Amino acid sequence: MTALWEPATAGVLRLPSGRLVRGRGLRHPLPAGPEPDFALYLLGHEPPPVPWEARWLRWPDFWLPSDRAAAGDALREAWERAGSERVEIACGGGRGRTGTALACLAVLDGVPGRRAVAYVREHYASHAVETPWQRRFVARFR
Repeated sequence: MTALWEPATAGVLRLPSGRLVRGRGLRHPLPAGPEPDFALYLLGHEPPPVPWEARWLRWPDFWLPSDRAAAGDALREAWERAGSERVEIACGGGRGRTGTALACLAVLDGVPGRRAVAYVREHYASHAVETPWQRRFVARFR
């Protein structure tokens, strides 16, 4: 079993179940410490290759995923894997798309959709989830 993220590490969100997921902005340097085992990248273009397993979702900045079904599958995979692996979710800046995805993971973890954005803003970043349609996406996520 992989050693998981340290809960006190910057950018690491602890979900109610205890799962730990690191959120970050790809425009910033890779944080010190262990590399992820799996990453979900939320970008409008394919990201450069990384030495760990990664999945890319086409998700333009300030918008929603281009393929909602694929997004649901990828977010469920990230949530499942976070139970035993170091999982990273990242977009360009680490707030809007990343915050939206983290809020969806909170929903999968049992946080009601109407509370998930507040949960992520309290425990990850106060400006996470940037647009009304991102908030609506989280509220309707199942």
